Order: sequence, then structure tokens, then C-alpha cells
Amino acid sequence: MTFPSWRDWLFSAKAFTAAMLALYIALACDLPRPYWAMTTVYVVANPLSGTTNSKALYRTLGTLLGATAAVVLVPLFVNAPELLTLAVALWAGCLCYAAALDRTPRGYVFMLSAYTLPLVALPSLSTPETIFDVAVARSEEIILGIACASVIGATVFPVSIGPVFNARIANWLRDAATWADDILHDRAGPATPIARQRLAADVTALDMFIGQISHGADTRGRLRWARELRGRLLLLLPMLSSLADRLHALKLEAKELPPELASALNETADWIAGRTIAGSTTPDRLRSSLAALQPSREELGHWEGLLTTSLLSRLNDIVDLWQDCLVLQRLIASGQKGEAWRPAFSRNQLVPGARYYDHGLILFACGSAVLATLAAGLIWIQSGWPGGAFFVAMTTVACCFFGLLDRPAAAMRTMVVWLAVSTTGAALYLFAVLPRIHDFEMVVLTLAPPFLLIGAFIPKPQLMLITLVLATNSTGSLAFQSRYSMDFATYANEGLAALGGVLFALTWTLVTRPFGAEIAARRLLRAGWSDLATLADGKRKHDQSTLAGRNLDRLSQLVPRWSAAAPEQENTVDILREIRVGYNIVALQRDRHLVAGRARDNIDTVLSGVATFARQSLSAGNFSADGPRDLRDSIDTTFRTVREHGDSGVELDTLQSLVGLRRALFPHDAGPPPEPQPLDRQQAPFPLLAAE
Repeated sequence: MTFPSWRDWLFSAKAFTAAMLALYIALACDLPRPYWAMTTVYVVANPLSGTTNSKALYRTLGTLLGATAAVVLVPLFVNAPELLTLAVALWAGCLCYAAALDRTPRGYVFMLSAYTLPLVALPSLSTPETIFDVAVARSEEIILGIACASVIGATVFPVSIGPVFNARIANWLRDAATWADDILHDRAGPATPIARQRLAADVTALDMFIGQISHGADTRGRLRWARELRGRLLLLLPMLSSLADRLHALKLEAKELPPELASALNETADWIAGRTIAGSTTPDRLRSSLAALQPSREELGHWEGLLTTSLLSRLNDIVDLWQDCLVLQRLIASGQKGEAWRPAFSRNQLVPGARYYDHGLILFACGSAVLATLAAGLIWIQSGWPGGAFFVAMTTVACCFFGLLDRPAAAMRTMVVWLAVSTTGAALYLFAVLPRIHDFEMVVLTLAPPFLLIGAFIPKPQLMLITLVLATNSTGSLAFQSRYSMDFATYANEGLAALGGVLFALTWTLVTRPFGAEIAARRLLRAGWSDLATLADGKRKHDQSTLAGRNLDRLSQLVPRWSAAAPEQENTVDILREIRVGYNIVALQRDRHLVAGRARDNIDTVLSGVATFARQSLSAGNFSADGPRDLRDSIDTTFRTVREHGDSGVELDTLQSLVGLRRALFPHDAGPPPEPQPLDRQQAPFPLLAAE
């Protein structure tokens, strides 16, 4: 951990200024709970002005939704607290599920409204006639805090999200360029190492920035470019993986690459890495060099020729994608609006919206939150505990906030510790310092040292939870009012109730969720092979863009979990291999309708064999083994029948799909034996769409 920089101290000063402004206005307007305005400032404050605006908007919507639900439900179940507790629990569980399905900043609306309802409704159960006034006041106080945080963030040394996003993109492209350089200079094997697969998780992390770009005053016009860039970054990963595989296969066959091909690879590597003089190497020149290396008709009748044309096709796609990435990076960095742009790579839809969700684990986590809230509510009702409403509310907050994590207990332990620290510290201020203060200026001076220190560490990701608990619970525990009227018994009761709620959530989680990241990682692996079996059976129709979005999203979820669950085996999993298998299955399912006779029958046999292998791997839990020999022989047989009976236009696409499938399933095997009859077609057989 590093000490706060001057930017961190500047952010802390801005947050503290906004908090004091919100507190002053709330006190001046005689709002019933002015401290909620101050608390809200620290909840939405962020060093980036666009992120602050995003959180402000979504927190406003979430608060209004939760407060409205409280106004509706409390009068309905005022005489049936058990039913109200059940309604609160189901509300929290359903909205947590909705938040899990929306992994953008917009999901904050659902998460916040999930635990706003118990915070507003349950403490008002003893005085239901005040619920409307309480909901309105809570909304006013929170909106006031949001407004102060947004105004200060946007007017006092605002920090745009644009440069941070640009830096992330530059780092990603630099890592991808290093990987491409290793591949093209034969420093990478056919399998994709886990360090390179983590690039998928890095792309997914950009989604949060992309979702906030539209909320920045100076970045709103860049949203389209950011989405286009994200799609290309995702597709680069399977393209590079396929390129590494084809180079390895050619080395197995030819032992040494032709000088012209080796020169083209070196020139492409230098261009991607930025080692060439500006203007000396252009994408058009690279495409011309690659087109000149295309195999002849006779060479395409041999395995080595098919590998070469597949390699060149992959390389051409990477040149197109990389050119687009550089142009889009420049457009995003410059903020140019309305500039005409013609993409070099336009073969597929490149904004894959498909996502992968483990609905079983999500439902289990949300169901656990529902039962925990219900159990805490029944304890409160049966015990008659005066502060039990806060006990139930904090149970719901902890279960909703952390329930979707693989290891929620660790975060809950941290919350318990720092909740106790902040409650104790706030008590010292409340009962030892504040009684001696009689004006607002002295309140500001006494609060400045601790809150400026806490705020300086908020931008540190590793301390985010600790600083959030310290800032929000301290402001809430101080409970500033227009007149000092704090009672120690009431403070202790509510403080112990809040602490007890988190402890109850922790205990509940330890009992009901003793597993960690390993089970989630295993389920993700199994889901991948299950998808392949379904695709091969033809029961699910996907285009390559949808498949890329779904599988790469699953990869981004798997990589950190697999590294944590099985660090000794982290390099045994290559999800990009699964993606290449899926691509080629999609292509074969598409092309099988365009061939007839034995060729179609053999393609069906191959697809059936892939489905059987995927199910066997699923049952055995062995996701890294090569395919069975009979499947390899079936693919080789299909090569021959497609050459003999295929249509010229479809034949080469089908052969490319078979090449990709054979390489993905048998990466360490040499190619099939050469055929005595060369491919003899009248039409130029250069494929426009090569398989992965």
C-alpha cells in the first residue's frame, strides 16, 4: 500500500467540503436526519467526476424506488409484522437477483433499493402513520447529499474519466502487443497461458468505465467509440490464440517457415509493437504482402497449404482489428465527434451483448439473503428488541452487499471489525467532544482531522471497504441534529443492533455457504463444455459474435476464480481453446446445409463425435485432455469427402472449419497424411471467412 498522493488529499478535501455543505444545508432546512445527507456524500464520492455523476443518478433512483416500496408495504402489513418481514426479504432477494444480472453501473439502482426498503420501513413499524414523512425526508436528505457531491465534484478541480479510460486502453493494447510479439517471434506455445487469458477479465473491467463515460461532461460523445473498441479487444483474444496455434502447427509440418512468410510475420510484429518508423509500414502494405503469400490451388490440396491459408487469414484479421483499435483509441483520446470512420474489420457484429450467468449460484446467494433477512426479522419480532429494526436492516445490507461474492464471509468480517471501530470512535465524539461545541464552525474543525484522513484513503482499491465503512457508519452514528439530544442507552442499543445484524449475517453465511471460489470455477468450466455439446447437437443456434460474448464473459469470470481456487493448476485451463472449438462448430452447422451426400453425413458424424467428447469430458471433469482418436480419424475422413464432393465456394470454408476443429481438439498431433489427388477447382479457392 502506498501513502496518499496529492490527488488523494485533494479528493478528500473535496469530499469533506461537500459533506459539510450538505450537513449545513440540511441543518438550516431543519431536516429530521441531516446526517443522512452527509453520509450520502461519502457513498457517492469518487475521484472521477463522471463516476460521481453516475453513482448520484443511480443512487437517487434506487432511493426513490426503495422509499416508495416502504410507503406501499408498511400500511398494508402494519398489523402483520411477520408478513412485512417476508415482503422485505423477498424484495431484497429479487432486487439482488436483478442487480446480479445487470453488471453495469446501472445495477446499483437495484442493489440500493434492495436494502433501502428495510432501512426506511422497519424502524417506522411502531409509528406507521409517519412512514410517508419518513420516506420523503429520507429522499430529500439523500438527494441533497447527492447534489452537493455532484456540484463540488464537477466544479472544484474536476477529474475526467477520459484520461483514466485512455490509460487502461493503452495498458491493454501494450499487453496484447507483447503477446502478439511473442507469438510472431515463436516465443509462445499453442496453448494460451493464464496471464494472457486474464486480458479477457481486463476487458470486462472496462465495462464499468464504458457505463460511466456517458455521465462525464466531456466524454459523452465517446460512448459509441468505446463500445466498438471493446468488441474488437474481445475478438483479438481468440484471434491471437488461433494465430499461435497455426504457427505451431506449421512448425510441426514444415520444421521451418518459408523466408517470405517469416519476413511478413516479423514485419507485422514490428508494426503491432510500434517499432517501425511512421509511414514505413502501413496496414495496406501488410495486407498486400499477406495476399501475395496465399497458397496455390495445388498447395491447398495438402494439410500444410490449408494451415498456411488459415494462418494468413488469421493474420489479416488481426491487422484489421489492430488498425481499428488504434484508430478508435485515437478517437476516444481526442474526443472528436462526428468524424467519419470506416472500420477495417466489419465481418461480424462487434458489440457482443451476450453474457454468461450462473443462475444456480445467483439464485442460491439471493435465496440465502432472503432466508437470513426472514430469520433476523423473526428473532426481532419474537424478542421484542427495541433496536431490532436496525438488526434486521443491517442483516439485509450485509447479505445484499456481499452475498454475490465467492467469499462473502471475509468481507463481512472486515465490516464487523471496522463497524465496531467507527461506532466506538463516534461515541467518543458524541459524548466527549460535541457536548462542548456550540457552533457549526467548531463542528467542522473537530471533524476535519479524522474525515480528511479517511477520505485520503478512499481512492485505494484495497482499502475501499474499510474506508467506506468508516466514513458512512461514522457519519451515521454521529447523528447530527439541530439540537444535541443524544442518549447513551439509545446510542448503544442501535449501535449493538447494527453490529449484531452484520454478525448474524456473517454467522449465517459461514453456515450456509462454506464453499469458496472453487465451486464457482468448476461450474464455469462445466458450463463451457455443456455449451459445446449443445452447439454440436444443433440444439442451440449462435452466431460467432454471440458465442464470443458469452464465452469471453465466462472466461473473465473464470480466470481470477481458477487462480484463487487452484493456483497450482491455473495453466492447465485454456478457455480460448473452447472458444475456437465453438467457433468451428458454429461454422460447420452453418455450412452443412450447403453440402450434400457423404460430405454432409461425415460432417454430422464429426459434430456428433464432438458432442460425445464434450459430454464425456463433462462427466469426467477432465477439461484439458485431447480428443479421442476416433474423432480425429473422423475429421480426417471428412477432409477427404469434402474435397471430393464439396461445392467450390462452400468447400474451402468447410475445410477451414475442420482445420480449426482438428487443431483445437488435437493441438499436439501432426496433420493427416497427404492426399495423392490435389484439389482441382476452377474457382479461386481463397476463403473469405476462415475458421478460428
